[in-house]
Amino acid sequence: MENFGEMGFMSFDSGVMGRAMEDENRSGSNNMGNASGDDRENPGNRSSKRKNNYRHTPFQTQELETSFKENPHPDEKERRDLGRRLGLEERQVKFWFQNRRTQMKSQVEHYENSILKQENDKLCVENIAMKEAIRNPICGKCGGPAILGELQMEQHQLIIENARLRDELNWLGVPENNFTFRPLLSLASPMPPIMGNSGLGLVVGRKSFGSLNSIDPKLPTGLDFGNQVSSVDVPLDKSLFKDLALAATDELIKLAQLNSPLWFRSLDGCGKTLNLKEYASTISPCIGMKPDHFVTEATQATGTVIINSVALVETLMDAKRWMEMFPCIIGRASTIDVISTGMGGNKNGALQLMHAEFQVLSPLVPVRQVKFIRFCKQHAKGIWVVVDVSVDAIREGSRAHADCRRLPSGCVIQDMPNGHSKVIWVEHTEYNANVVHQLYRPLLSSGLGFGAQKWVASLQRQCEYLAAITSSTIHSGDHTVLNPAARRSIGELAQRMTRNFCTGVCATVHKWEVVQAGNADNIKLMMRESIGNLGEPPGTVLSAVITVWLPVSCQRLFGFLQNEKTRGHWDVLSQDGSMQRMLHIPKGQDLFNSISLLRTSAPVSANQVSMLILQETCTDVSGSLVVHAAVNTEAMNVVMAGGDSSCVDLLPSGFAIVPDCFPISGGPIDCDGGSGDGSSGSLLTLGFQILVNSSPATKLTTESIDTVNSLIARTLQGIKAGLQCN
Repeated sequence: MENFGEMGFMSFDSGVMGRAMEDENRSGSNNMGNASGDDRENPGNRSSKRKNNYRHTPFQTQELETSFKENPHPDEKERRDLGRRLGLEERQVKFWFQNRRTQMKSQVEHYENSILKQENDKLCVENIAMKEAIRNPICGKCGGPAILGELQMEQHQLIIENARLRDELNWLGVPENNFTFRPLLSLASPMPPIMGNSGLGLVVGRKSFGSLNSIDPKLPTGLDFGNQVSSVDVPLDKSLFKDLALAATDELIKLAQLNSPLWFRSLDGCGKTLNLKEYASTISPCIGMKPDHFVTEATQATGTVIINSVALVETLMDAKRWMEMFPCIIGRASTIDVISTGMGGNKNGALQLMHAEFQVLSPLVPVRQVKFIRFCKQHAKGIWVVVDVSVDAIREGSRAHADCRRLPSGCVIQDMPNGHSKVIWVEHTEYNANVVHQLYRPLLSSGLGFGAQKWVASLQRQCEYLAAITSSTIHSGDHTVLNPAARRSIGELAQRMTRNFCTGVCATVHKWEVVQAGNADNIKLMMRESIGNLGEPPGTVLSAVITVWLPVSCQRLFGFLQNEKTRGHWDVLSQDGSMQRMLHIPKGQDLFNSISLLRTSAPVSANQVSMLILQETCTDVSGSLVVHAAVNTEAMNVVMAGGDSSCVDLLPSGFAIVPDCFPISGGPIDCDGGSGDGSSGSLLTLGFQILVNSSPATKLTTESIDTVNSLIARTLQGIKAGLQCN
């Protein structure tokens, strides 16, 4: 759209608009007089009323304009108050607002139609040129007439491209010969030169959104998504979501450039942090300005995953599969509305409204609840873009900010020859840091809490697990081969155990009642009733969670907790003895990512039920996880034979470990253990889920609370003693 850069965007001059509205108001006032019954009966009365009409004063016009920007649809009380303040009748205020909305809407529609007509004219010219080129083919090498056989492939490509462009217009809701719908107002100028540095070689232009290109940062973005819905009286419909989706996609593509000056490389060399100054001067935010009390968290990371682009896109566009792919990051996710299912039988152009709860496994970090749209676009052959952006500002206005909002975030996925995919992930979030405990603020600002590096690492680990669990070459720890059905059944049980542990720490999915918000030892206790939950024992479940700082590295702490030989230091289920590993299933190249089945070496009395310990361990650059649960031996035998894993009742417990990200000089001053010894420290979250009573209606007793508090204290003391960090 070459003419877009010359035309720019429509600019409404306030002075011209004010004078125009005064003319409209005089017309409206006359219409009010004509509408009265008295005037119809007495023409002289109508003439006298015309004489009483007057121009609005500059002050009245300015106040009316200000009120219109804040609320284009005032109710009767607001009109009455405004009229009393300005010396106008409520009826005069009402018709002034009606006239203003009508005038604004007609001007916007006129401008939009002119843009669409230009796009139609351009497509017609291109179509004529293509037909002429087909009728009179010219050889590109010698300049002479070409044999038609040489152009068969090119002609075929033009036909495909023409069909794709027609699909683009249909997706935008614009019929080819009837331009009465909303265009994309926010994408109208050429792509900045930064696109030339793409590590993926992304093509922008005709291959991108039907020649609707990028945002010019010097121009307004049409709809101000951060200040009410819009200054234009436009009803909230799906076209707003489509406009926002395309603008967010355009911004994500800019942010996904590997050699872009928009990013600083992180100190650990594994990710990148957004250059906020460069971002502010290059990109106009598509959902409004950042609230004053919010901070920015923006990171980029790149990785290779064992999954092709189409399969990964299908997973990301399915809320349940997306949640299962990232069990430690996503507490709950759902699709509210499917706006578009895509084009051509795939997810190209799919757009849906979603809700998700993002979590860090600690009671000190509140769960982030975000409502957003997710848009999927095939950018080129073998390259897909999946982008998220918050919609709270559109649906509820700028005054409805939550504690977090999601700016254009997501991934660019490129197919690789070996069936793998290269993923460039971008996470861009603004949130209220005041609701986060000071222990976790360095972690979140580093990007290891919710950043792109954590998403990529989790995606790589989960894809490795899915590949390993279906492989025919995986052996158990005792060198016996497990059949694929048995591995899948054990894997499903371990995944369910880990998800339940995460939901118990962050209080998602189930409805938890807080029993103890935090005593002197900062232990948080919650309870819920388990009735009819498949895979859980019925009764009253108590969850106990605490986060502490330890002056040891994450690697050392994880190695200590996952080792069955040192388990006797802290695990009451081991009966103060060592554990024996019965089964070991690796989940990827890193042997510490595994599923194990343990049994105690201590003798079991005749009246005790034979129990085993199922344990899953996960570790990557962003942190580690050790989750375990006691399981019935007979039920596990069914699972190990490939049976249904839902027959196993379990309540998981475990540990979440993340680096403290404090300066190398030491840990937090107000934590137990002092300020550290100058080495890197860890944040350890302990989580226990315990069945305190088999009857769900039973009240929680003080003895049960004291017992759980003692269990937490004993476990912590055993860990510190075993690590010699008292």
